[in-house]
Amino acid sequence: MENSFLRAAILAFVGTLAISLAAQAGDYRAPRTAFGQPDLQGLWSNAWLTRLERPKVFGGLQATEVEANAFERAPPPQVVDDVGGEETEMWELGGRLARIGGRARSSVIVDPVDGRLPYTESGADAAKAVIRRAAQNFDAPETRTTSEQCLLSNAAGPPILTAPYNNNIQIVQTKDRVVLLLEWNHEARIVRLDDRRHLPALIRPWMGDSVGWWEGSTLVVETTNFPEHQNPRRGGVDSYYLSPEARVVERFTRSSPAQILYQFSVEDPAIYRQVWRGEVPFASTSVNTYEFACHEGNYSLPGILAGARREEAMTKAAERRVP
Repeated sequence: MENSFLRAAILAFVGTLAISLAAQAGDYRAPRTAFGQPDLQGLWSNAWLTRLERPKVFGGLQATEVEANAFERAPPPQVVDDVGGEETEMWELGGRLARIGGRARSSVIVDPVDGRLPYTESGADAAKAVIRRAAQNFDAPETRTTSEQCLLSNAAGPPILTAPYNNNIQIVQTKDRVVLLLEWNHEARIVRLDDRRHLPALIRPWMGDSVGWWEGSTLVVETTNFPEHQNPRRGGVDSYYLSPEARVVERFTRSSPAQILYQFSVEDPAIYRQVWRGEVPFASTSVNTYEFACHEGNYSLPGILAGARREEAMTKAAERRVP
C-alpha cells in the first residue's frame, strides 16, 4: 500500500504541475479532430480530494496553500456506508485537492458561494426520505441502491463527480456522437450531437438523455429524463438528490494539453431553491483503465438480503418467547 500511495502522490503532483504550467502559457487553442471539432479525446482523471460541498475547515472557495497542505496531509474519511463504516485509504483519490489556475479548490460547488447544496426545506426532506428508504429497505434486490446492484454508481451523474476509486474517464468522439466512458462500473454515456430534441418523457435511460452541441471550443451537454431509480445518489464520496425532472447542463473545455475544465449547472426547482453550479478539472493521465468487475452476481447483495432475513427470523423467534 505504501508503494501505491507514493506512486499516486507522485502522479498527482506531476499532473498538477503540468496543468499549472500550461495555464501560465496564456490562451490555449485545442487541437482539432479530422472533422474539425475541438479534440477532447483521451484518458482523463477526476481523482481529487475536493468534495462536492465545502468542508467547514475552509474559509472560501479558493483554499490557501496552508489550508490545502494541512487538508492533504490528513484528509478526513470520505466514504460512509449504510452502517456507518468509513474508508480512509485516500491515496486512491490522488492525495491532492483539485487546482484551477494554480489555486486549490475547497469544493466543487462554486454557486452558491457558501459551497453547500441549496436544498429547499421540502427538497431536503425528500432527499432524506429517499436515502432512509434505500438504507433501511431490505425486501428485495430492486429496493437496494443501484450501486449495490452493480447498475450505476454515484459518480456517473451527470454531473460527473469523484468516486472513491476508479476515476478514469475516457472520451471518444465522432462527428455526431461523444462517448463518456467512466472506469467506475464501466458506464458509458452517449451524447447525441446531431439532434437536440430529447426523448419522450416516458423514456428515461440510466444517466438520463444527453444531447450536445459546440459553443466555440466548448462541448455543451444538456441532460434530462432522469430515471427515478437513479436516486439516491450516495454511497461514494458525495451524496446529493435530483428529482426525475432535473435538468443538468455540462460544459467541457480543453483548457491546456493536460486539462479539461469541467463545469456544470443543476436546475431542479422541486428540490433546490436555486440553480447550483460546480467546476472541477479533469487531468490528463497515462494510467490504464482496467475492468471494473462489478456484476449482479456479486456475493455482497445476496449476503445483505440473507442477513436481513436472518435478522427478521431472530426477531420473530424473540417475540414468540415473550410471555
